[in-house]
Amino acid sequence: MLGIICGYEDLNDHEQLRDDAMLALAVGKADITGATRKRQRDQGHALAGKSTLNRLELAAPNVDAGERYKKISYDDHGIERLLVRHFLNSHASAPTEIVLDLDATDDPVHGEQEGRFFHGFYGHYCYLPLYVFCGEFLLGATLHTADVAPGKRAVEELERIVSQIQARWPSVRIVVRGDSGFCNVSVRSAAS
Repeated sequence: MLGIICGYEDLNDHEQLRDDAMLALAVGKADITGATRKRQRDQGHALAGKSTLNRLELAAPNVDAGERYKKISYDDHGIERLLVRHFLNSHASAPTEIVLDLDATDDPVHGEQEGRFFHGFYGHYCYLPLYVFCGEFLLGATLHTADVAPGKRAVEELERIVSQIQARWPSVRIVVRGDSGFCNVSVRSAAS
């Protein structure tokens, strides 16, 4: 993820980045040169290469026991809950009020990616991910195509995040804020 944040979206870039000691340090690797890795072929490479990252990128939530190559799985709902839990755990006590900021922004595509759409406001083909922040904390990030208004997908994301917050802080006042792209009846009624 840090490689993508730094602008290295293509997995081919990660074949060279796996030897980047500063990137290894940034992600918390104790052995930033990869000198002590178990497999001899991985020694000297602190981070995963493009093949491992490709298996993760194409992974399904459940892996068949007989699968030979794609043995990495993930818990997508667990990842979503982790972001909110990190925010909740950062507070010693419940605040009286929090503000959830909704934002969507373009993620340009540079090819014929599946689900790409031309967005007139941004003037190019892109995806339109939805982000939910509370102050400096990212509580939700979901990738969406650019052919649907961001407000149409915000309700489900808000329901998930708000229910997790209210389970821990039942009396906190939650204010939802977004630009005009989120100003439609379904979002306003869900936020009420």
